[in-house]
This record gives sequence, structure tokens and C-alpha cells, in this order.
Amino acid sequence: MNGLDIKAMLNRLGGSSVAAPLIIVMLLSMMVLPLPPIILDIMFSFNIALSILVLLIGLNTVKALDFLAFPTVLLMTTMLRLSLNVASTRLVLTEGHSGPAAAGKVIEAFGHFLIGGNYAVGIVVFVILTIINFTVVTKGAGRIAEVGARFTLDAMPGKQMAIDADLNAGLIGEDDARRRRTEVSQEAEFYGAMDGASKYVRGDAVAGILVIIINIIGGLIVGLLQHDMSFMDAVKNYTMLAIGDGLVAQIPSIIISIAAGVVVSRVANNQDIGKQLVNQLFSNPKTIYITAGIIGGMGVIPGMPNLAFLTLGLILSGGAYYLEKNQAKKDEPQEIAAQAAIPEAEEASWKDIFPIDIIGLEVGYRLIPLVDAAQDGELLKRIKGLRKKFTQVVGFLSPTVHIKDNLELKASGYRITLKGVEIASGESYHNQFLAINPGMVSGNVPGLETTEPAFGLPAIWINADVRDQAQAMGYTVVDASTVIATHLNQIINTHASELLGRDEVQQLLDLIAKESPKLIEELIPKLLSLSVLQKVLQNLLVEGVNIRDMRTILETLAEHTPRTQNPEELTTLIRVQLGRSIVQQLFPNSNEISVITLDNQLERLLVQSMQSNNGGSAIEPGLADTLAREAEYASRQQEQLGVTPVLLVSASLRTSLSKFLRRAIPQLRVLSHEELPDSKTIRVTSLIGGTV
Repeated sequence: MNGLDIKAMLNRLGGSSVAAPLIIVMLLSMMVLPLPPIILDIMFSFNIALSILVLLIGLNTVKALDFLAFPTVLLMTTMLRLSLNVASTRLVLTEGHSGPAAAGKVIEAFGHFLIGGNYAVGIVVFVILTIINFTVVTKGAGRIAEVGARFTLDAMPGKQMAIDADLNAGLIGEDDARRRRTEVSQEAEFYGAMDGASKYVRGDAVAGILVIIINIIGGLIVGLLQHDMSFMDAVKNYTMLAIGDGLVAQIPSIIISIAAGVVVSRVANNQDIGKQLVNQLFSNPKTIYITAGIIGGMGVIPGMPNLAFLTLGLILSGGAYYLEKNQAKKDEPQEIAAQAAIPEAEEASWKDIFPIDIIGLEVGYRLIPLVDAAQDGELLKRIKGLRKKFTQVVGFLSPTVHIKDNLELKASGYRITLKGVEIASGESYHNQFLAINPGMVSGNVPGLETTEPAFGLPAIWINADVRDQAQAMGYTVVDASTVIATHLNQIINTHASELLGRDEVQQLLDLIAKESPKLIEELIPKLLSLSVLQKVLQNLLVEGVNIRDMRTILETLAEHTPRTQNPEELTTLIRVQLGRSIVQQLFPNSNEISVITLDNQLERLLVQSMQSNNGGSAIEPGLADTLAREAEYASRQQEQLGVTPVLLVSASLRTSLSKFLRRAIPQLRVLSHEELPDSKTIRVTSLIGGTV
């Protein structure tokens, strides 16, 4: 029966789900039912092959989660060895008097050929293997798994916050966020399971020692009393069988323990353990030359094994020379390109005039790997993600971000430009991580103190080796590309109105025309010019209102443009129609609206001040200072309550107060009573100009 037949049979029986119960039944049967020597040989051979297979899989995994079933495999292989020990002990005690082959050829081979028939040597080798397995490999792997489980559990809140931050910034989608949350959970469960499974392996090592002692003592008793064997014959047969049985179980056990240590001790990257060792141990010719010199020096010392040391020194020197030549060949194309002749300068022409980039990102030379497509630049992917997120949330496609290097910047510096003018800058250190303090960390981590560039939170640049420690303390840890992408995302959202040009407005109209051609035909340009529409949309974006519902915006304009062409008045009318969407944006999943309001007397003073200015929006200086100061204090109170600061005023004051307070308190949103849907409950949390 081949593998396909077995698979087909399992599928008919219910698929691979029956495999685990069958294995458990088989292990229990081996403990209870007597097995003939030939079956025992097959099972011992299978046990050795399985242990080698597990070790090779462990060596070729890129990260621990690639071998998620390893804790279960560890448990099953341990139970398999114990079952084989029970089955072999039965054969040793019942048939041991007949000779060394009583328990099968595998046990005889391990008991005779590997130790040469010397009982003392066999016992010493078995004890040494058991000590190595029990006190070194298994104990070390168990300790690593225990520490890994603790740090992974401690770091889970920080990792979840980092995932939420990437999701909110538009750097990843819902599917990626869900996958990363699953990986975080699986990682914690894996190390916890490995911590428990390693206890089985340590117990197996102890059981191996007890089994060999019981086999020797029990065999002597059975041989002397039941089979009338001489003492020397009983010692020869049963000791040889017991040692062979112990060795054939301990060798697979130590192989499995090594596999466990390899899986839990490796640091995940995109290479398996073999490539990591070769690339990191033999990548520097200088260190190999030094090692060869030391070994060669030891080879000329009298009394040393000169031939062995000198031969090894020559081999290392040759390997270092070969490696050095290969690296030089790889560097030659870069040097040739750098030395290429500079083309002769051409006369200036109109072709030398380039349009200014709407959005630009300039980086220092150390950040070039983040934006180099040839090096799989991570920042390029994040910028694509945040542009897609911006389009879905705000309602139009932002211009492409033009990226270039700038040698005038600091090596790790970057700057963001809008229409050729720098509007933001910062520093981001490649191969380091930014640990952001959200205000509830439990300690400090070593690193370079700084400020998170997008939102001004205190932060520390840290090395990769303390990343898990920082997450366990409550820091939100992000990489260098995420720092730049988050800053860029914040700038794009803040200046969305400046990114909406006439081309973008026309593309929006073309998109709407596919579904509502009559609406566009009647409105643009018959009733409303493209420039007025652009100004209205920009007014909405300035106040943080998205323009996704273009149908409602255009229908409102079609209704009111015959009466007025004033962009400010049209914006006010549209805001009323978009009221439900605006409130939903500010208070998601809540039927209660927490707002700041003006005292009635203060509101009357503001109305009179504006009326006395002949309809202008100027406010008397003393009154303006008081209003700004109290509004800022009330905004901080609302932020402490965990809600968006919102000031609720009458419709006649909304536009003027919004313009006045926007520069001083950018996080404050100003709404009018007309914009609130009837289904929402209003709760006043602060009163400017009085007390609630």
C-alpha cells in the first residue's frame, strides 16, 4: 500500500482528523500487547528516522511559527520512545536468556557494535548521553522556551497597539491586521506549549536511567532464578540488552532535544539556520585571517600536533583569500559605474524646467535602503498603503509621493515638502526601532531619547535586541519606515485641502458621471463653475470633513446654487446635509455627543461684535484672548475624557469661530446646532464663559 492509498483510506475514514486517535491507540497497544522482535526493529528504526526528520525541519524553519505543531510532535515522540521502552523491556525480560538478539537486531547492534561488547564502556556512554540530554540540551531548551513565553506574553499589549497603529495609519489592511494578531497569539501559545512539552523530554531522560537499571536488575533475577543461568552469562546477556535498549532510545531523544533547542533559540529573519550560520560566521575575511594566524601560530609550538594545526591554518587562509576575491568581484561593477565618464554638459533648454512635486519626500543616504525598490524598500509599500487608505477615508486620490535622496540632509534625516516647500522634517534610524511612550509605560529602556515626529509624543530610539523588552514595558515599538510613513500620513491628512486640485475635482466628477450623468450635466458648468466647486470641497477638507459622499454634496449644490454662488454659504448648507456623517466621524459607535458650549451672554457678545463689524468675522482682542484661553482649557478636559473636543454654537457663529480657533486649537471641531441629527443625545461637558 503506497502513500496515496493510505491518504485515500484516511479521507474515506474522515480525513486526517483520525490520524491522532490512531496514533494514541497504537502507542497504548505497544505498552499492553507483546511485540515480535521484527516489529520492534521496525519501530526503533522509525523512531530514529522520525527524530532526524524533526531535526532537519527545525534547522530549515525561518521562524518558530513555521513549525507550529512542534510541541505536539515533541509530546508524541516522547510517548513513542516510552512505549518502545515498555515493549522492549517485556522482550528483554522474557526472551533475554536466549541471547543478545532476543529483543531484535537494532538493540543488539547498538549494544554490541557501538560499545564493542564492553559493559563498562556502554554504561558510561549511556550515562554521558543522558547527562548531556537532561542537564544541557533539554534544560537549556526548556529555559529558553520559558523565558520566551514570559516575554512574549508581556509584549502582547505593545504588539497589539503597534498593529492597531499601523491599521489606523493605513499602512496595513484589515486582513493583514487580522493575520498579525493571529501570529502574536500563536507565538505566545507556541512558547507556552514548548515550555510544557520540554518537561516531558526531561522526564523521558529520567525514565531512561530508571529503565536501564530495572532491566539489568530484573534481567539478573529472571536469568538466575527462572532460567538457571550462571551469573556471568546473565550479566552478559541482560546488561548488553539493557544498554542497547537504553542507547537506541536516548539517541533519538537527544536529537529531538537538539531540534527543540534550535527552534526556540533562533532569532527569526528571512533565512534558515544554515544560511544564518554560513553568512554570519564566514562573511568577514579579516576575522578568518586572524583565526588562521592564531591556529598557525599554535602549530609551530613544539609538542603541539603541528600537522593538524598548520593544515587547518592553511585551509582557513585559503578560504579567507577566496572569500575576499569574491567580494572584490561583486564590488567591481559599482566602482566602474562610479568612475564612468561624466557626459559633456549640454546647453540649457526648456526641457530643463520640471514641474514642482505636489508631495515630496527627501531622505538622507542611510535611509536609501528604505526607498530603494531594488532592495525591497519597506517604505515604498507603506506609502502605497497609506495613499490607498487616504483615498478610502477622505474621498479622493492624493498625488503621488515623489521620493529622492538629498545629500544635504543628515545621514538619517528626512524632510517632507508640499509644492516644493518644506513643511515637516525629522530623523529615522535604519535598523533601529522607535519606542513610543503612550503615557503608561512601566520602566525605561536604553536608547536615544527623542520625540515622535508626527504627534509629538516622547520616544526613544532603541536597538533590535531590546525591542521585546520595550514592548513588555508598554511602549509602542515601530520600525524606521513606519515612523516616516506615519509622519507623511499625518501631513497628507492635515493638508488634504491643498492636495485637491482642479484635476482631482474633474476626476471626481468623471467618476460620479458614470452613475449620475444628469446630475453632472445640469450642475457643471451650467449652474456652478469648477473653481467654485473646488473651493467648496477645500472648505470641507480644511475642517476635517471627508468628501466621500459626493452625491449628497452635488445634489445640495444643485439645489442652492441658483440662489447663491458664495463658497462659504454653500459650504454651510452642505455641512447641514452631511451632519449625520460629520457626527459619525467624530463620535463613532456612540449615541451620545459630548460637547463644549458657550455661555448665553458670551454668545450674544460675539454676535454683537461681529454685527458691529458690518458682517465681518473680527472679534474684539480682549474677548478673543479670553475665548481662545477657555476653549483650549475645555478642549484638554474633553481629551482627558477620551472624546474628540467639539464646540457647539449657533449657525451664525460657526464659520467665524471655526476659522478663529483652527490655528490655535487644531484638534477642536466646531459644529452648529443644525448639523446635529435628531437621534443623538447631547451632553454638555464644559461651558465657556460660565459654569455648568
